[in-house]
Amino acid sequence: MLRKTIALAALGLAFIAAPAMAASSQAEPKDVHWSFEGPFGKFDQAQLQRGYKVYREVCSACHSMNLMSFRNLGQKGGPFYDEKYKNPNDNPYVKSIAKDYQVNDIDSETGDVVQRPATSADRFPNPFPNEPAARASNGGALPPDLSTMAKAREGGPRYIYSLLTGYEEAPAGLTLPAGKHYNPYFPGDLSGSWAGPATKVPEGGAIGMPPPLAADKVTFDDGTKATLEQEAKDVAAFLTWASEPKMEERKSFGLAAMIYLLIFTGLLYASYKRIWRNVSH
Repeated sequence: MLRKTIALAALGLAFIAAPAMAASSQAEPKDVHWSFEGPFGKFDQAQLQRGYKVYREVCSACHSMNLMSFRNLGQKGGPFYDEKYKNPNDNPYVKSIAKDYQVNDIDSETGDVVQRPATSADRFPNPFPNEPAARASNGGALPPDLSTMAKAREGGPRYIYSLLTGYEEAPAGLTLPAGKHYNPYFPGDLSGSWAGPATKVPEGGAIGMPPPLAADKVTFDDGTKATLEQEAKDVAAFLTWASEPKMEERKSFGLAAMIYLLIFTGLLYASYKRIWRNVSH
């Protein structure tokens, strides 16, 4: 009897929650081509360098990358990889990038917290000392860490690109809270802010981050024109690499494994035919 009661209660909760879940929607991410797509795809190093610059000059003001160390930038497949420096800690460009940051340390004599230039072994510093400070600087919203953003969001780089290029004026009939912005690619439920027909609630959600990118927001060192779309695509590629920096090695290993298995299968079949060729079946 108890089991039956619990089952009926769970079923009732499921029906109650279903409309709320169904109300959450977002537009399908834009169809974008990436050099790293498919089993043979690779990251474009120039694009990763441009993407890092967008992150450094725009995104890092609010978003952390707590899982990334500066030396990762110089590892194989990374934005600043140089085959002359097998150990990325020795890469002079990576060292130069790290020195532009200040990180916390402890004074060995006084025990006080001090700041020093970062080294290649340090992690990217957080722009805020703690969560309350981050929320206070962003109207109560907590900027997410970007270390694994491309893995954490459905659609990966397509979602990031679409979100960054998808800001629109709120449709007539949609009233958003102060500090919120309409983006059809941001998941959410706008039914509570919608004054129109219930069957025509706009896709998307209200995001606390104002449009972070604009044309010529950065200047690319390789001369690439810094359009909104270019900046968004480059930083999306960089965040994809940050989410899976060993992707190229994984693909190479997978290809080698497939070739090995094909050769092994051929040898196994040839051995089978040779051993049993004179045996009647």
